[in-house]
Parts: sequence; structure tokens; C-alpha cells
Amino acid sequence: MFDNLTQKLTQTFKNLRGQGRLSEENISEALREVRLALLEADVALPVVKDFIGRVKTKAMGEEVTRSLTPGQVFIKIVHDELVHLMGDHNDRLDLSARPPAVILLAGLQGSGKTTTSAKLALWLQEKEKKRVLLVSTDVYRPAAMEQLAHLGRDIGVDVYPTRANEQPVDIARRALEEARRRNDDVLIVDTAGRLHIDSEMMAEAQDLARAVNPVELLFVVDAMTGQDAVNTAKAFDAALPLTGVILTKTDGDARGGAALSVRAVTGKPIKFLGVGEKVRKGLEPFHPERMASRILGMGDIVSLVEQVQQEVDEDQARRMADKLRKGKGFDLEDFREQLRQLDRMGGMASLMDKLPGMGELPAEVQGQLQDNKQFRRLEAIINSMTAEERRHPDIIKASRRRRIALGSGTNVPEVNRLLKQFEQMQKMLRKMGKGKGGLSRLLGMNPKAMMKGGLPFR
Repeated sequence: MFDNLTQKLTQTFKNLRGQGRLSEENISEALREVRLALLEADVALPVVKDFIGRVKTKAMGEEVTRSLTPGQVFIKIVHDELVHLMGDHNDRLDLSARPPAVILLAGLQGSGKTTTSAKLALWLQEKEKKRVLLVSTDVYRPAAMEQLAHLGRDIGVDVYPTRANEQPVDIARRALEEARRRNDDVLIVDTAGRLHIDSEMMAEAQDLARAVNPVELLFVVDAMTGQDAVNTAKAFDAALPLTGVILTKTDGDARGGAALSVRAVTGKPIKFLGVGEKVRKGLEPFHPERMASRILGMGDIVSLVEQVQQEVDEDQARRMADKLRKGKGFDLEDFREQLRQLDRMGGMASLMDKLPGMGELPAEVQGQLQDNKQFRRLEAIINSMTAEERRHPDIIKASRRRRIALGSGTNVPEVNRLLKQFEQMQKMLRKMGKGKGGLSRLLGMNPKAMMKGGLPFR
């Protein structure tokens, strides 16, 4: 998300940093570029006008014109205004009601409500340690009920059984009674959607809200619909007492206009971002400050470290560090595990989004790094090797390479390229593994220490 906007803003600020001092002329020129970048990102026009006006007022002040680093001060102003635009701070779910707290999800058909219901249930179960019950009230699309039941089984969350010949309000009321009987902490209600807004859908959502009195009524919207997402959010906000928004499919939206417009247009906070189709690890709490840093190409190291803490096995990292310290080489078994960990963390695209300066890389290079299919091909090649070959890659000669290529559905040049890259990586790791502050220290340290003292190679 925000790929195009980040590239354009990065170039604008690079030009601005080259100025010895800022004048009304070069500030106006920079703001014109920022305005165009926001409009191309599909941000709503009234939102863009208000944003540019606030930045201009602050940028023309003495703080900027008298500063020794005016370009940096200007960037900070843009950053702070982006944070304000998106809501200033992370709005947590309000689950302070007497259990079970009811969360009702509303939105158009195809916005991802059913998958998001399961993602939210898993997030509450793992992060908040809540006991959750799921229920679908979409009687018009039996497949939605079956989908939720399947997802519930997959993530280990109970789903209240329903039938398509029942009334949505009756289903919701019985599910609430069941949640009370089971002493559940949270009941998540997945509602029906339509291909477009109509009075019947709104009336049903209003009836459901009155029947179960949700503490959180969340509007689920597809970020890829751009301006339509904002217009739909306005319509739902007018009809329902929304408490927040969940933006889905954000990994497929290179513009990001919806994220920058929804809060300003509806006044309702974005609470979560949906990333990818995978239920596990597919939901992120929305932090305006972190997102503003990503937009401006500064990365999001805090979220990256949190991700590492969640996904990286500390014991395995320490074993790897010991292996390097003792001079035992990094083999293809280790390399395969690193690829799998990368996949669990959302692939290179997820990591690149959080690393500073990645927006300055050429689009072609970014595309190559974000190609998760390439990582899967590498893993397929390693999987086609024997255990002995993975531990001792030097024994892999011509005949073995042909067999590995055939078994992995690749070709010999790809196998050769993998082995060459691996050999270079081994040499680099041997150098980094020696002495204090090398890779062995990085792999062996507690991830929490990264938050306190920074990375060892900083």
C-alpha cells in the first residue's frame, strides 16, 4: 500500500533537501507536488485541500524559514499532519462491556467480511486471550455460512451453527444467548452484504444492531475500491452507529487513498488493516504514526521488530548463533528454514514496507524482491535435494543438479544460480560470524533487546 505515493513524495523531499533555505516559492512548488501525489493516490479532493492548507500554514512559519535544516522540518510537518489526518493514535477495540462483548461487522458483498471475522477472532484469541464465538447471519448466501464454519475449524474458534431458512435477527439473538451460556468473552457477528447499498440491507443491519447491542460496530471495506470505499463508508456511517473501520486487501492497493480519506470523511477511526488472504497473520492494528512513516519512506521499525518477536523462534535463532560461533557452516537446511520464516512473516513485500528507504529503489528491483513465487521456487529446489546434499552442498555435481531440477520442476540454470548465491551467502556469514558484534550476536540476542538498544550493526 502507498507504493506510488511513497515514491513521489520521496522524490519531492529529495529535491527540497537540496535547497539552502526555504522560500514561499519553493514551499509552494513542493506543496504542488504533494497535492498531485495525493490526488493520484485517490485521496478525496476535500481531504487534499484541507491537508495542503494546514501544511502550508505551518510551513510558512518562522520555525521552518529560520531553521538550519528547513527541508527536514518541512518533512516533519508533513509527517505530523499525515498522522493527524489518519487519527493521531491507535484506537483499540472497546471490550469493556459485560461479557460477551458483541462485535458486529457490516459492509458490501465482496469486501471480505467473512474472512475478516475469522481474522479478528484469531487476533482476539491470540493477542487478547479472549474466548470467542463466531456467527454468520448471511442467510442469502449459504456459502458464507459454510465458509465461516470452515475458517472457524481451521483457526480453532467455535462457530455457532445456523441454517439458511432462519431470520438473521433470530440467529443473532440465539448466538448471543449461547455465548452467555458458554461464558464467552466476545461474540463476532458476520452480516450479509449486497453488491451495492440498498435500504433493505441497511434496515437489516439496523435491526441486528438493535437486537444484540454491539459495543463495536465495524465497517469492513475493500481498500482497492479507492474513492468508492470512502463514499460507501459515508453511506454506512449515516445509517449505522459505526465505531470504526477495517480496511481489507490493503496489500493489493498501491495507491492507499482510502486509508487517508476514510477517517477524515467519516470521523471514524481505522482500527485494523487486512493484509492478504491468509487468516493467520492477516490482520494488523492500525497505527497512524507508523503508517505516516511508511508513506514518507522512513519505514516502520517498531512494527518490524514486533513481527520478528512474534514469528522468529528464539531457541532456533540461538542455535544458529552457536553454530556460527563454533565454526559450523550455514547449510541449505538453515537457508530453507530462513525462507519459511520469511513466508510466515508475510514475505519480502511485508518486510520491505517496513524498512526505511525501500521506496527509493527502482520499481523493477522492488518487484523482483517482492516476488514471493521466486522464494517458493528456491524452497522447491532445496526440497528436491537429499538430506546429505542439503548438509554438504559441495557434493552436488552435474548429474545431481539435473535430478534436482527435474524433481523441483525447475531447470539446471536455476539450480546453479541458487547454489552460487548460497556459496556467496556462506562466505558473507563466515565473515560476519567472527568477532564481537557480528551476525552470531544478532541471531543470539533476545528480540526485546532490539527495541531497547537497537540493532548491533547500527
